[in-house]
Amino acid sequence: MSDKIFGSNLRKNIIIIIVAFIGISFIGQLIKMQIIEHNSYVVKSDNNSVKKIVQKAPRGIFFDRNYKVLVSNKPSYTLQIIPAIYDTSKGRIIEHILDLEKNKINEILRKNRGYSKYLPRVIQRNVSFEDIVWIEENNENLKGVNISVEMQRDYSFDIIGSHIFGYLREINSQQLKQNKNIYNLGDFIGIKGAEKSFEDRLRGDKGYEYILVDARRKTIGKYLEGSNDLQPKKGNDIVFTIDMETQKIAEEEFEKYSGSLVAIKPSTGEILAYVSAPEYNLEEFASVTSQQMMNRLRADPSKPLFDRASNSIYPPGSTIKMLAALIGLEEGLITTKTTVECKGGFKFGNRFFRCHGNDGFVNVEKAIEHSCNTFFYKLILDIGLDRWARYIRMFGFGEPTGIDLGNDAKGIVPDTEYYNRVYGKNKWGRGNLVSLGIGQGELSVTTLQMAQYTALLANFGVTGVPHVGKGYLKDIQSNLTPFSYDKKSISISRKNLEIVRKGMYKVVNGEGTATHIKLPNIKIAGKTGTSQNPHGENHAIFVGFAPYDNPEIAVALIVENVGYGGTFAAPIAQKVIKTYLENLEENELDFVNL
Repeated sequence: MSDKIFGSNLRKNIIIIIVAFIGISFIGQLIKMQIIEHNSYVVKSDNNSVKKIVQKAPRGIFFDRNYKVLVSNKPSYTLQIIPAIYDTSKGRIIEHILDLEKNKINEILRKNRGYSKYLPRVIQRNVSFEDIVWIEENNENLKGVNISVEMQRDYSFDIIGSHIFGYLREINSQQLKQNKNIYNLGDFIGIKGAEKSFEDRLRGDKGYEYILVDARRKTIGKYLEGSNDLQPKKGNDIVFTIDMETQKIAEEEFEKYSGSLVAIKPSTGEILAYVSAPEYNLEEFASVTSQQMMNRLRADPSKPLFDRASNSIYPPGSTIKMLAALIGLEEGLITTKTTVECKGGFKFGNRFFRCHGNDGFVNVEKAIEHSCNTFFYKLILDIGLDRWARYIRMFGFGEPTGIDLGNDAKGIVPDTEYYNRVYGKNKWGRGNLVSLGIGQGELSVTTLQMAQYTALLANFGVTGVPHVGKGYLKDIQSNLTPFSYDKKSISISRKNLEIVRKGMYKVVNGEGTATHIKLPNIKIAGKTGTSQNPHGENHAIFVGFAPYDNPEIAVALIVENVGYGGTFAAPIAQKVIKTYLENLEENELDFVNL
């Protein structure tokens, strides 16, 4: 009997101990959850109702050299969808409101399905205010649909500058993979021009805002009163070397032409105006760039996307004659007293190479002033091909200039190796050189290279690498932090440069080919040229600088398919030079009066 009682009590005690252990464990877990890990569960609870909103940084804006706004920003509404919580049944309604093609949303989501489903996908930019109101009013029925305010480029400042500024496009998958710690899906990135060159400065740093939302995704307030928010940091503003008024007049002059113009400050290499015509409308790139629009621009026979200033190559025509004269002077082949008799042309073998007229006996200055072909036909034969090519390269031809807008063409400088490769060894002769003497034949250069060459002539053999970026501003109250660029110099005697410069002065102010652009108060030196074009009318060329005694601007321009340089190119150069120098004087007066 006692054994049974003992067994019963033992089982009873065991059950009591088990129950007590379970009870203590349960209470301990409750204490742990309610007291020890209370804060952790609060955070987890908050996370279920906290919405993280990325605040994109405003992009840096563009100023000209006098701090006039060239390109700014303006607000724009963007509709985004978060796939993880998006109700796909609402897609057709949203497409109808936004006037999108059927299944456009599914197409965008499918295209970006390789990314996290919690990352927002951009569906439409530049959403109208009326559509925003409707979306906000129906927000509780549109799960996963967000509206964000972004900044897009504002090009309403009276200049085009498409080949200076370039454009932005939404980042592609390859770029995103390479820069995943910097960019997010849907971000814009610089693709061309200054937008690409200065991307690291311009983009700024993103910010983040945390807000509380209820079960219907309605905003009910800031999370932790905004203590965890991070304000976006605006990108640096870029100050350009461009002079707004000079750029504007250059663009206006090229409205009816194809061609290009580059104006440079000779002492520094700062680009004052840069035009490639025709231009394209940057407003079309301000938000979403459609493939149809890109296809239209690429198919345009006038090639507006192509930068003629730095990538089109042309024979320089008579504008290269100053360089041939310098070679002859430097090598002792000619002096200021050397004369050549011009009887309307130059006979070489059984060929007769024509000149513009019968100039009689001409020296080097008069040969430049009158653009006497005969003088330079003879001179290049005395110089020889490879010596000529060496000097041509010294002035920057045959290689990229290093401009900060990106890659530019190097052009063609023929030498013995080149002719052997093109024609075959011993299958060409000295007759090939004659055309090179007047800037025709295989010699091909860019307008940008011509501007650098003119700057070297103007500033006695010293200039800077051509550039459009002057410096950057960290904020509106900070001082300019300048960009640094290399100097470019050539080993040519000042005496010989002065001889050539005098010839250029007489082209405009003597009896030369550009006397019609002479100004009473500005001494312009220059040289006209005509580039032979086998496909139609010749191209008109002019290079020049002013003021003659203290050059502030050097200009090179090519007007395609119009004829003579003196007729079409020189008058444009005159207007550009006059505008810049008059504007320079006004800006200096404004600065004094500050």
